[in-house]
Amino acid sequence: MNFKIFKRVITIDTSVTSVVSETAENITQQITSQPVETNVVDAISEKAEETATLFTKLSEMFSAKLPSLVFALIILVTGVVITKVILKAIKKMSSRSTLDKTANGFLHSFVSTVLYAIVIVMALNVLGVPMASIITVLGAAGLALSLALQQCLSNVAGGFIILGSKPFKVGDFIEINGVTGEVEGISVLYTKLLTPDNKLSYIPNGVAANEKITNYTVTQTRRLDLVFSISYENDFRKALEIISSVAAANPRALKNPQPVIRLTAHGSSSLDIDCKVWVKSSEYFDLRYDMMESVKEAFDENGIKIPYTQIDVSINK
Repeated sequence: MNFKIFKRVITIDTSVTSVVSETAENITQQITSQPVETNVVDAISEKAEETATLFTKLSEMFSAKLPSLVFALIILVTGVVITKVILKAIKKMSSRSTLDKTANGFLHSFVSTVLYAIVIVMALNVLGVPMASIITVLGAAGLALSLALQQCLSNVAGGFIILGSKPFKVGDFIEINGVTGEVEGISVLYTKLLTPDNKLSYIPNGVAANEKITNYTVTQTRRLDLVFSISYENDFRKALEIISSVAAANPRALKNPQPVIRLTAHGSSSLDIDCKVWVKSSEYFDLRYDMMESVKEAFDENGIKIPYTQIDVSINK
């Protein structure tokens, strides 16, 4: 009996000890975790305050700059509209003036670039960017661009040279750097040529100003130079008469200055006859085709042979 009581007492004591240990453990954990939770709450609160402060500053900054932004936008839109009106007025006035189309196109392109640059500078100034800083930035940018875009600046300068010297104008048929065509227009950087096969070529103004330029329409008349070859077996004087009659019969061939039709060379396999006939510049190619076709027909009718390259081969047996 006493043994059972003693055993129960031991069991109760063990249970009490276990409960006390668990309780102490929980208290320790609560005491230990309380600072951590406090630190997390403090950190969150601090971040929230920083975020709120940032948004407040941004709101104040936006509120302070809002009138400037609106005013700058108004200036930008108004400047673009005014620039278009000015360009339209310049185009209308230049169409009534004595300026040719070449100067009109270049002037329109140059003025539009300058006006848009002024509008952008004014908008930046309204936003609070100091004019001295803008000028400094533009100067630095201009220096950098002048070094990096030397070719473009050369093209701009070439455009002014073309306008000043006027080696050609819009509508002229010219040849520049091996490209032949009609001048369609001159912009700030390029001269546009429409080739006879209907291709648009862009020639840099710097190249146009420095390369050889041949203008085929600057004068009213041109001389058509042709060479006709005949066989040594034929009478060259008869050939001269045939070519002269063909030129005289063509209404496109001008009588003044008189055509020059003479024997010009004793070739290796032919006699070469020069035919120099004057023609209006607008009818140059028409007369060329007419002469080539008509002379061939006349030669055939009169038994005049046009030689071609032959190779004689001898075989020794």
